[in-house]
Amino acid sequence: MEEQTLKEKLLKIIKEKAVIHGERKLASGKVSDYYIDGKQVTLDPQGLFLTGKIILQVAQAVNADAIGGPTLGADPIAAAVSLLSSHSGQPVKAFIVRKEAKDHGMQKMIEGPQIEEGDRIVMVEDVITTGGSVLKAIQEVEKLGGKVVKVTCLVDRNEGAQETLASYNYSPIFTLKELGL
Repeated sequence: MEEQTLKEKLLKIIKEKAVIHGERKLASGKVSDYYIDGKQVTLDPQGLFLTGKIILQVAQAVNADAIGGPTLGADPIAAAVSLLSSHSGQPVKAFIVRKEAKDHGMQKMIEGPQIEEGDRIVMVEDVITTGGSVLKAIQEVEKLGGKVVKVTCLVDRNEGAQETLASYNYSPIFTLKELGL
């Protein structure tokens, strides 16, 4: 029952703060009549807390060792889940997958605690359209030996991600239908 209450509260915040009407270009290159600005939820104190609680349950259900995804959408979510997990007895480390490696410093594609061979990984994103960005991030994690056991997001725009991510145990927290779009 608590999960349903958390989801109901989070859905209300998404509808009130993240759904923006008007033509926008998406990361996939497609143009849409509306935009879902996930950062309006994941950088909001209550929105981030609820997101972290819900996705922590997802991560713990698959015994995740680490959580992360493509920067910038995944960053606050992964950090919230990791922080909340530190008090749960089942800690989950967080990581960030860059779009490209820096040309200075450590020159890594993945920032955060080292992903170890066989680590059980949950990939996360705020909004997924086709799944292309997450798939690229998954490939980087797999290069380090991480085993992606779950992929999730706040909102799936229903434009191909289910097919793209089918082999990665993909399920979103919400879909456009639940947002009334």
